[in-house]
Amino acid sequence: MTTSDATQRANQYFLGRFVESAGELAADTLTHVGSVTRLALDVIVLIASSLIPGGARIGKAAIVSQIVRVGVRSVGIVSLVSACVGLILAFQLAPPLDDFGKRDLIANIIGIAVARELGPLIGAIVLTGFAGASIAAEIGTMVVSEEIEALEAHALDPVRFLVVPRVIAAVISMTVLASLAIFMALAASAVISSIGLGVPWESYKTGIREQVKLVDFLTGVAKASVFGLLIGLIACANGLKVTGGAAGVGKATTSTVVQCVVAIVIADLMFTAIFYNLKLF
Repeated sequence: MTTSDATQRANQYFLGRFVESAGELAADTLTHVGSVTRLALDVIVLIASSLIPGGARIGKAAIVSQIVRVGVRSVGIVSLVSACVGLILAFQLAPPLDDFGKRDLIANIIGIAVARELGPLIGAIVLTGFAGASIAAEIGTMVVSEEIEALEAHALDPVRFLVVPRVIAAVISMTVLASLAIFMALAASAVISSIGLGVPWESYKTGIREQVKLVDFLTGVAKASVFGLLIGLIACANGLKVTGGAAGVGKATTSTVVQCVVAIVIADLMFTAIFYNLKLF
């Protein structure tokens, strides 16, 4: 065999392996997206059924418990991170705006950036790490300890008892946390702008009123609700398909964080493109 033949065979081997790996990744991705979509449809059907007299019952106590666990306990960290982001933006924007003599526009820029993008994103990323991974680990542990099988043996639907309350709690919590993140970032930037950057409070307030419209806040909150839905569904789907004991629980937790972040960024891009083409900005 000549050197050229060996090189050609090696190239064919590596190309084949690459195509095989890419195909497996695509198949796994589509399978997972399909499972999350099917879970979403099941959740929607159960929620719709609960609104009809005599339909499926969803425990309000379970929803409230999950809101406390998922949302209320995230308030502190979301507030801290959002305030820090507001301070960072104010400090970073001051020097370039000084070059144009427009330091007073700090409020305008921060208001738009936070209301449309950073508020929902900050809340979603924090909720992913704080609650998404926890939900996946909790449900995964139930699968490993055969608690899910016990529910099914008693003719109890795990989706209704475990998934629906967590998904609803994630959506509600994400909506509220996004609003909190927007407020904290704007408040922190207002304080540092008036105290440390020489921007009068009245000027900052006027900039926010002139630049940030109700539609900016509503689009941010709408995106946050979808982010919460994605976090809840992905976390529950990964938890329900855990195999392999404790190692499987750890893998599901890691996968949940990665998948949630990727899904949130892609969804954010899609929303931004839609809102831009609808002339909402």
